Amino acid sequence: MTAALTACSPTAASSVPPAASATPTAAGVESSSAPAPTPTDEPGQIVGTVVRFTSDRTSVDVTVGEDSPGVRDFLSLLPTELRFEEFAGREKISYLPRELVHDGSPGSDPEDGDLIYFTSWGNLGFYYDADGIGFSDATLHIGTYVATEEQLSLLEGGPVTVEIVD
Repeated sequence: MTAALTACSPTAASSVPPAASATPTAAGVESSSAPAPTPTDEPGQIVGTVVRFTSDRTSVDVTVGEDSPGVRDFLSLLPTELRFEEFAGREKISYLPRELVHDGSPGSDPEDGDLIYFTSWGNLGFYYDADGIGFSDATLHIGTYVATEEQLSLLEGGPVTVEIVD
């Protein structure tokens, strides 16, 4: 593994996140108090749920790929508003309004096209260059998306609304 850090590398847990986002609350994250559609508590029923990330310039849909405590807690935060930024030439990241409850959630080996939650820093990440990252217990798989790096760049900077698509 190289010395370069990424938000999802196994060595990143001991690293400090980027200065612009040292704390989740400093990242301009806002949570909506509007009620969110609630996925059923039956196992497996959240798999296939579509979550839309919408900026004023684009939208990216993520299809939930597994049922875990971390994924369920992520869905419970929705709708919410986030701000994304580039990280390490590999992913677009944003900090959530709070850490997810993730005990019992499996780690993952991220691939391009994965939306992940990195437990060590409390951030979401849209991976577009996961080459060489490898498995980490701190990297939770949320779902998959189909978008180019350029389309993901259009999520950066401004507010991004995140909501479950009916």
